[in-house]
Amino acid sequence: MKFKAQDKQNQLIENITAHHLVVGVDIAQDTHVARAVSFRGIALGAPLEFGNHLEGFKLFGRWIQDLLQTYKLNKVIIGMEPTGHYWLNLARWLSSQRIEAVLVNPHLVKKNKENRDNSPSKSDRKDALVIADMVKNGYYSPVRFHPEAYEELRILMANRDTVTKRLNSAVNQIHRWVDIVFPELRQVFKTLTCTSSIATLRLFPLPEEISRLTTEEVLTGWKQYVKRHAGVKRAEQLIELAKCSIGATQALQAYKLHLSQLLEEYDLAQRQLEQIEHELHLILRRIPYAQKLLDIQGLNATSLAGILGEAGDLSGYVHGNALLRHAGLNLTEASSGKWRGKMALSKRGRPRLRRFLYLMTMCMVMTNPDIRALHHHNVDVKKLKKMKSIMKLCGKVARMLVGLAKSSEAYDSTKVFPQAA
Repeated sequence: MKFKAQDKQNQLIENITAHHLVVGVDIAQDTHVARAVSFRGIALGAPLEFGNHLEGFKLFGRWIQDLLQTYKLNKVIIGMEPTGHYWLNLARWLSSQRIEAVLVNPHLVKKNKENRDNSPSKSDRKDALVIADMVKNGYYSPVRFHPEAYEELRILMANRDTVTKRLNSAVNQIHRWVDIVFPELRQVFKTLTCTSSIATLRLFPLPEEISRLTTEEVLTGWKQYVKRHAGVKRAEQLIELAKCSIGATQALQAYKLHLSQLLEEYDLAQRQLEQIEHELHLILRRIPYAQKLLDIQGLNATSLAGILGEAGDLSGYVHGNALLRHAGLNLTEASSGKWRGKMALSKRGRPRLRRFLYLMTMCMVMTNPDIRALHHHNVDVKKLKKMKSIMKLCGKVARMLVGLAKSSEAYDSTKVFPQAA
């Protein structure tokens, strides 16, 4: 089955009828602005400003009903920009009132703001009118609130990104601390975040402290944190290097306090990541087709949770190309007359979904024999550049995910990757 974006666009345009009141809402933190137009784009009524609270929403509802009665219309569609998180409360309230709410792309709002007055001026009232015009022209997408499991995945994966940044920051600062205070530690431990290295930094971080210790005391300290420690020779090497260290000799108490706080941040981030990973596995068990996807070699729980959190229920997509478009991995072309430009990715979509699709594809290229064979075929036989082959395989993986989510069949490599057979 071929997926055609034009067919979807036609459906969105046909959805707006002569009986529709089309409303555009410019979203803000405190006060929203609404404008209404007919299906032909004729402005109706006066603009409305209403607050981002229940009383403001009720005022907005009465304003809509007044316009419906005044202009003898019986359907309404509300368009808005997904500005930050401020649109969520209004969208949920509209859903509870069984009023159709849709979203417009902020980039398109910026592109279309000169349509009516040929002016680059910008105001809340003008933006609301531009949004209404875009909705009646079919440039919108429906608001879809995902089931609870997918919403939990989205929240946890966003939190995971934040925790990972904090963890990387703590690790980088620990590396900086070692370079200043005890650079010789790198000669003992190749990885500064290994268990024995972290144990050393916890127990006796300063070279002058280590230089006063015996080998047995160092080994006893390591045994508090690891069953299999770094060994006697490494302990002797640590003591010898500490005696001739070129590290800082001033403000050592301040450096020691700084390190203890860095290690606390490191431990906290590690514990939080473990909690998030545990919750992700529990949630994935509640999604019917998740285990079927996890059985595929090279597909891990973190990448799958990231994709499901951003894309929602994959079984609801018409085709894998719709998932690619949602991620901004669809191709764009620039051409005019005899001139033909290069094909490029649109990148008009969810960046986190794009990232997880790419990471999942790279992981499968390295660990899944079927997709690795297909990658080699693209590079060696078809003479594609490696990155171009990866992008092509991203589309293959997206179509595979959607196809398996929609069907009751298990993964069969001969059906998914017949070229690699």
